[in-house]
Amino acid sequence: MSAGAAAGRLVVCPTPIGNLEDVTLRVLSALRDADVVACEDTRRTRVLLDRYGVQARLVSYHEHNERARAAELVKRMRAGETVALVSDAGMPLVSDPGFVLVQACVAAGLAVEVLPGPSAALAALVASALPADRWRFVGFLPRKKGELRALVSTKAETLVAFESPRRVAAALATLAEVDPERPVAVCRELTKVHEEVVRGGAAELAARYADAPPKGEIVLVIAGASPDAGTAADLDAPRDAVRRLIEAGAKPRVAARVVAELTGASANELYRAVSGS
Repeated sequence: MSAGAAAGRLVVCPTPIGNLEDVTLRVLSALRDADVVACEDTRRTRVLLDRYGVQARLVSYHEHNERARAAELVKRMRAGETVALVSDAGMPLVSDPGFVLVQACVAAGLAVEVLPGPSAALAALVASALPADRWRFVGFLPRKKGELRALVSTKAETLVAFESPRRVAAALATLAEVDPERPVAVCRELTKVHEEVVRGGAAELAARYADAPPKGEIVLVIAGASPDAGTAADLDAPRDAVRRLIEAGAKPRVAARVVAELTGASANELYRAVSGS
């Protein structure tokens, strides 16, 4: 880089997911020292900064201006400035804006420092009391029923996902169709005054929330599929997808292989299911 040692850097700063006391000393120091703070919502970030007496120059950085703003911020860093990146809550990039900026910094040879801090996904995983040795964060759950069935039918690791309160009951009902006893934790309003973690089987929790959707921000933690999952009824959605591809003109083995790659189901089992062999 022509800027050499004078080049600035990006500091990725996780912020509290609810309780403002969860901000770390390092994050506060980084926000004070930054030449500019890029934030998802300047009003929400200002509440945090005012709480701790941090004076900082704020610029908006959200999904609608990400690319243009990233180019501007990289230009600033190349000129020697330090940019702090925050989202409304938790770790930037994790279902929040920031990927474009981090990618642009790496491409430009700029330093990227990531500070540890609050994470709703990790807090929910630990609070769920479900296995944490193998787990996967999937962002928001698929809205299509077939995709959701395939996701929870074929993955052996614990799944962590965000979900809209309005869709919690439907998601749990779909999970209950696959496995009524599948352990689930519904984690609500983590670190806030009304924090609640409700644990139980999929069918039990689906019934609980059917007529009384939960309120606030929700993280679902779902136990992994059993070793024998992906057979019988659990193959309904992938098998139907294979049949539709065949009806559209695809060869059976090719269709089975494509659907297997997308869902994690066994290609051989799918082929046998549609061919009758």
